[in-house]
Amino acid sequence: MRAAVLRKVHAPLTIENVDVSKPEAQEVLIRTVAAGICHSDLHFQQGSFPHELPTVLGHEAAGIVEQTGSNVRYVKPGDHVITCISAFCGHCEHCLTGHLVRCSGAELQRDQDLEPRLFQSVDPVHQFLNVSAFAEYMLVHEHALVKIRRDMPLDRAALIGCAVTTGVGAVVHTAKVELGASVAVIGCGGVGLSCVNGAALVGAGRIVAIDTVESKLELARKFGATETINASSVDPVKAVLDLTTDGVDYSFEAIGLKTTTEQAWKMLRPGGCATIIGLIPEGTMISIHGIDLMQERKLQGSLMGSNRFRVDMPRLVEFYLNGRLYLDDLIAGHVKLHDINDCFAQLRTGQVTRNVIMFE
Repeated sequence: MRAAVLRKVHAPLTIENVDVSKPEAQEVLIRTVAAGICHSDLHFQQGSFPHELPTVLGHEAAGIVEQTGSNVRYVKPGDHVITCISAFCGHCEHCLTGHLVRCSGAELQRDQDLEPRLFQSVDPVHQFLNVSAFAEYMLVHEHALVKIRRDMPLDRAALIGCAVTTGVGAVVHTAKVELGASVAVIGCGGVGLSCVNGAALVGAGRIVAIDTVESKLELARKFGATETINASSVDPVKAVLDLTTDGVDYSFEAIGLKTTTEQAWKMLRPGGCATIIGLIPEGTMISIHGIDLMQERKLQGSLMGSNRFRVDMPRLVEFYLNGRLYLDDLIAGHVKLHDINDCFAQLRTGQVTRNVIMFE
């Protein structure tokens, strides 16, 4: 199969032929139909987070089941599925207490004495985040996918695999935003816009979207923002405080920067909660004023929207098909696998939301 392989940090991905193994007992072979290009993939390509190389990047995808292992009962060939990086074992303490997203999923990897899932001749190609979606096929554990209805467009479904689940979930599960609450979202890429959409879905009273790109702010209004702030021309903290008098109940950071994380904290009202969704590079230290803690302000992280993806993703599909989840406008363009490096260059500019690789 053809796949986009990362062999060296900061180097372009190369389109190569990679072999994929046959499914073991609890594994599923999926023919990839669509894969979203997420900023997190760019983080790994730029070396912000370590990963074994060579690897096939990509983690936001949807496709069709081709073959299943002998013990798989959840899906069958022909089923349409979304993959998810927060694979779960189902029996650890995190899983048993309802926090599946915290499961390490370590035992879902293949044993060392078995053939690697991905390889070239005798050399292994490391799987990325249980998925490796920038390839014509994905071989994953059955606990890393969810079955969806067949009338859901798979290019839209792919976005639910990461951006939408992360953004909506941060509002619904992590922060638990209440009806009528005030919300600010910093960063209006795929995750941030989904966060705005999620805030609208739960009935937030005021939703302030913040970005430096005017076209993204225009999209945010369509997704449910009641006000927008262009941070390229004003101090976003001062602007939020001017709009709300004493700050917002909930803020969300969807970029992954020290500066914007600290801004999310500063724009809270007493008792407010800042939720950090963006992937902050290792070694980054966040500074807050300790006295603010005396006002019962809270700073928390959100991992993949604290999801229960086997439940959440089919529900998000229903929201889209009912016209309440805005996935169409998240897609900046449909591309081919060989366009991957150009798409990474576009991501670095901050001008695009999501390009989606189409494999058929």
